[in-house]
Amino acid sequence: MKTIAPRLWHLVLLFLAVTGALLAGAAPSSAHAALTGSDPRQGAVVETAPRSVSLTFSEDVAMSGGAVRVLDPAGKRVDTGKVGHPRGTTYTVGLHSGLPDGTFTVAYQVVSADSHPVSGAFTFSIGAPSKTSAVLADQNAGGGVVGGLYGFARYVSYAGFVLLVGGAAFVLGCWPRGAALKPVQRVVVGGWTALTAATLALLLMRGSYTGSGKLGDVFDTTQLGQVLQTKTGAALTSRLLLLAAAALFIAVLFGAYVKRAEDGDKKEVKDLTFGLAIGGAVVAAGLAATWAMAEHASTGIQAGLAMPVDVLHLLAVAAWLGGLTTLLVALYRTPSIEETAVRRFSRVAFFSVVTLAATGLYQSWRQVGSWSALTGTTYGQLLLLKIGLVAVLVGIAWISRTWTSRLSASVVRQGTSEKKEPVAVGGGAKSAKSAQSAKPGKSGAADPTSDDVPGDTVTSDDPKRAAQLARQRAAMATARAKRARDADPHRFGLRRSVLAEAGVAVVLLAVTTVLTSTEPGRTEEEAKAATSAAQTQSGPLSLKLPFDTGGKDGKGTVLLDVDPGRTGDNEMHVYVERPNGKAFDVPEVKVALTLEARKIGPLPVVPDHIATGHWSASGVQIPVAGDWKIAVTVRTSDIDQVTVTKNAKIG
Repeated sequence: MKTIAPRLWHLVLLFLAVTGALLAGAAPSSAHAALTGSDPRQGAVVETAPRSVSLTFSEDVAMSGGAVRVLDPAGKRVDTGKVGHPRGTTYTVGLHSGLPDGTFTVAYQVVSADSHPVSGAFTFSIGAPSKTSAVLADQNAGGGVVGGLYGFARYVSYAGFVLLVGGAAFVLGCWPRGAALKPVQRVVVGGWTALTAATLALLLMRGSYTGSGKLGDVFDTTQLGQVLQTKTGAALTSRLLLLAAAALFIAVLFGAYVKRAEDGDKKEVKDLTFGLAIGGAVVAAGLAATWAMAEHASTGIQAGLAMPVDVLHLLAVAAWLGGLTTLLVALYRTPSIEETAVRRFSRVAFFSVVTLAATGLYQSWRQVGSWSALTGTTYGQLLLLKIGLVAVLVGIAWISRTWTSRLSASVVRQGTSEKKEPVAVGGGAKSAKSAQSAKPGKSGAADPTSDDVPGDTVTSDDPKRAAQLARQRAAMATARAKRARDADPHRFGLRRSVLAEAGVAVVLLAVTTVLTSTEPGRTEEEAKAATSAAQTQSGPLSLKLPFDTGGKDGKGTVLLDVDPGRTGDNEMHVYVERPNGKAFDVPEVKVALTLEARKIGPLPVVPDHIATGHWSASGVQIPVAGDWKIAVTVRTSDIDQVTVTKNAKIG
């Protein structure tokens, strides 16, 4: 049979490839808050300078000093730097007085309620549009090298949590004897180390990740102090405190617990198991809550219900995937594992999958909300990929359960309950006896009666040679035990199916990590809807205005079209017809737009004569949506003219 090293190496390569491919797409655009409106609106032309600029987002955001900057046409800052929060998800920044006419640039960089950075910019004009020399600094929040490192640290933190919680749960709930085995201990301790290191890295990089995006700012103590005052900073700090408690849990599990089990004190072992289970459950739930309180579950609808559901979801993931990893290590790195342990984990995995299905269904409804968001957004597509991977994982798990059912009690077990030392799986008595023959005697030499390494005579005068022979015999005994263990086809099949499960789990965890940094489908669609509402289109506007100047040939009708009839740039066409419907020319046609509710206007429009009875004007600016009064002045002679008006909703 092939050795485990190539398989583990392939698994590591798969891990790196999937992680790199998925995290490479984690750009700043994955933020979860969107700008849905502003005053002045994007591209608007206002007659007088506003006193402030307001921005409305799809959810609450966190703003620091300089989060919103307003630059004049020359690129000079004209905002006061103080951001207000008058209502809801609207934020304002004051402007200095005496602003010149021209185009102004508004740049913002904030942090969404679920901890992800958001940045962007838009322009508006005072009086009339103009050229602008405003230059925005690189907005690398959430991107660049720091963004990539931050995303990788998030993946490591999830993986560490899965190994720590799932490994410990596997030992306490399925395989208590595994607590004394070094390979199993390495899984749990490795999970704790990975989670602790990743959490420290996230805390240090947080300020740069949501700010400048520069690697040199990672060790800026000022930024670190600001991070500690945020919701995400509090979550990461709480996680570190809980990891200190987890370290004590690990010390007791692999120290006092193992010692009591070896001493055979069943009552103390039972009491200690109960205490570790309660304490471990509290610490595990607390660690899961540090994600729930700072990410998706903490924002949006039903946050009070979503956070405990998210905690259950994370715990189920850890119990399943972490236990699976520990089982894989046990199958490859330990001499034996009881059949009962495998069966217990099979039941744990089943209940974990049921919990995942229930909590995942709720989370999917909450984060997606519609079929169109499921198929038409990045979040929905990643969710479909995750569901597919879970289905594959469940299918492989069913194969693993089939192999488990075929294992005989004599192959996958510790041995008889009376024996203190486990018998190597598949090795039988011969393997155990061979292992004993490799042990040195009182003089430090191996037993010379053994025929494991023939042709050598060992004496007490040659201690180096005796030690060498002892190592050789031990290695040969281990190899024989391994061959006998691997000869069982049922165990071989179980190992291969569990290894396949672990490979799919690596991909699944990577997809889940990217999913948590992607804008939820419901939020994305709501943001699009809100943005669309902010630039509402009523469709091309057509008005019919009869007129009578009172002079000769002074009666007719003005037909006015505004296309596309929304805020921003529009094209206007004016047609003048006689009462019989034929087009005719008049000396002058003028149009004025007034929004009395906002005291905007009248904004004059002087269309150009195109053809008989046809005038046109392009680039007509509608700065804001509202009920506009449209006044058309028609002059039919030097002294005869009339102004006709009609109200129309635009945008």
